[in-house]
Amino acid sequence: MKDVQLDPGEKSTYECFNCGTIVTAAAPGRCPDCGTDMRNRGTPIE
Repeated sequence: MKDVQLDPGEKSTYECFNCGTIVTAAAPGRCPDCGTDMRNRGTPIE
């Protein structure tokens, strides 16, 4: 198994931890609806 190399400038799908809003962006940082952190949906939650 090898690690996936993520390009920080490439658009990915992100999901808000709090409200579930989905955004496709390079790196949104905060949710546009509620302002909480977002996670990259391509990264597994452990």
